[in-house]
Amino acid sequence: MNILCYRSPYLRRTLTSNKKKNDTFLVHIKLPNISPEIFQIVLEYIYGGILSLDDQDTLNFLKILAAADKLCLQELVNYLQKYLIENNSDWMEQHFEFTQQISSQSNNLLELQEFCTNLMVQSPEKIFKSFDFALLSEKSLISLIKRDDLQMQEIEIWENVLKWGLAQNPTLIPDPITWTDDDFKNMKVTLQNCLPFVRFFYLSSKEFSYKVRPYQKLLNNELYEDLLNYYLDPDSVSTYNIIRPRKILSSTAQIIDSQIVNASIASTILNWINKTVDNKFAHMNEYKFELLLRGSRDGFTPKKFHELCDGKYNTVTFIKIKGTEEIIGGYNPLTWESSDTWVKNTKYALNYSRTNGPFFGSDIIIYSSHELKDYNNIWYRKYYYEKEIRATTNKLSINSIVMDMILRM
Repeated sequence: MNILCYRSPYLRRTLTSNKKKNDTFLVHIKLPNISPEIFQIVLEYIYGGILSLDDQDTLNFLKILAAADKLCLQELVNYLQKYLIENNSDWMEQHFEFTQQISSQSNNLLELQEFCTNLMVQSPEKIFKSFDFALLSEKSLISLIKRDDLQMQEIEIWENVLKWGLAQNPTLIPDPITWTDDDFKNMKVTLQNCLPFVRFFYLSSKEFSYKVRPYQKLLNNELYEDLLNYYLDPDSVSTYNIIRPRKILSSTAQIIDSQIVNASIASTILNWINKTVDNKFAHMNEYKFELLLRGSRDGFTPKKFHELCDGKYNTVTFIKIKGTEEIIGGYNPLTWESSDTWVKNTKYALNYSRTNGPFFGSDIIIYSSHELKDYNNIWYRKYYYEKEIRATTNKLSINSIVMDMILRM
């Protein structure tokens, strides 16, 4: 008994408590979640200080970890968490439900909890094919949806949070039209700690209308009014503390094929296209992008530009100037044409010609002496457009730029 009390704080508390109740040395301790086989392995560690790893499979390691945590064997808990993550991560990913269940049973298994959260963050599609989102504990759910790098679209997160809330209220019918005021109140209490981490401002207007508006009674009035104003008038200024958008690295790479554009630039351009201001951010999932032309792939002739880009609406031209961090270009909501015409806005906005490339005002100028020859006139100057975008006005060449033409759909 002295050895048990010395090695295990849990057993020390239990045995000391029982000793006060009676004078006998016989004590009955119930450990219903630890099998006799696993308890025997833990006892050998308690008495001998040695745990044999050779004959154990990963399933048993997790069970030993859970038993060690219950008995407050902190040294063994720390060692097994590290060992499992370093040596058995593939098995735990394949058996994620059991791994996550073990990790969520205690506040002490922080390394294993972080491992599980990282798996869900990085590969949500793979994990949630075999694991039901609704089985997460509230703590695990919050640690997941608060992450900036969670690789899920915001509408998917909202739908899964609702699914989790319904699982905690099994008597509720999924259709909110049937809910009473008491039903909404109960669901709001269930989700009160989760809702602040759902980034409602990064849904599309259609998603907000069909997926959020029916649940408006779950949101506080100030938030809902701000959301309503935002989706009705994107230029409105919100008083709500808006969390920044998630860093959806994988989806950005899939959506935009460009040698110039990264996630940050793409978000900035979408803000511009959406005419958003201040803390309003573009919705990456609202658009698809198609690479129409790449200079290094398709060449730098007017003929190739018009073959690939004429008749296409909503194109964005990116021109990166080599040797600098500068990227210039423009957005054309209209089509490109080969006709010799100017397109007017307030002043001359676009110049169409069969020998021109993307030609914005007389500010970004790209043209050739012949439609089959490479561009021999590439330069920038402030002329028609209101703002100067580049201080230098020197002439450029096709060897000094990288150019992509992107179609926004």
